[in-house]
Amino acid sequence: MDSREHVPAMLEPFGRVLRKHPRVNEQLNRAMAPFENSAKVLLFSCNMCGQCLLHENGYTCPMNCPKQLRNGPCGGVRMNGHCEVRPEMECVWLKAERRSRYLPGRYLFVRLHAPLDWRRKGSSAILNAVAGFPGDVKANEKE
Repeated sequence: MDSREHVPAMLEPFGRVLRKHPRVNEQLNRAMAPFENSAKVLLFSCNMCGQCLLHENGYTCPMNCPKQLRNGPCGGVRMNGHCEVRPEMECVWLKAERRSRYLPGRYLFVRLHAPLDWRRKGSSAILNAVAGFPGDVKANEKE
């Protein structure tokens, strides 16, 4: 399973171009990332990690967790459901789980993800997914 799992097959030729020509990908990223950033920050408080998991986490950005965990809560969730690091904030993962219950892809919530590739931070998650860059593989699978 890779990051292209949710990308329509008709975009595969475009993905091949992005993989083969890194400079084209870089230029498209420069043009597209600000628009993606504006929309995602406004709608989801996105942190533009470049490896978006919104669709798997009830449209809650896991990078809003103060510990920036991508695979569920840290174990330090307070009894009231708030974060141990920022007590005024509801645990991002409890919010994600609650929201995921009502979505068609709720089974995706339990998938494991590889650690974030920080080199992708600030880039377009859409272009990264179409290009098939690693980062959304299961932690227990080889790339």
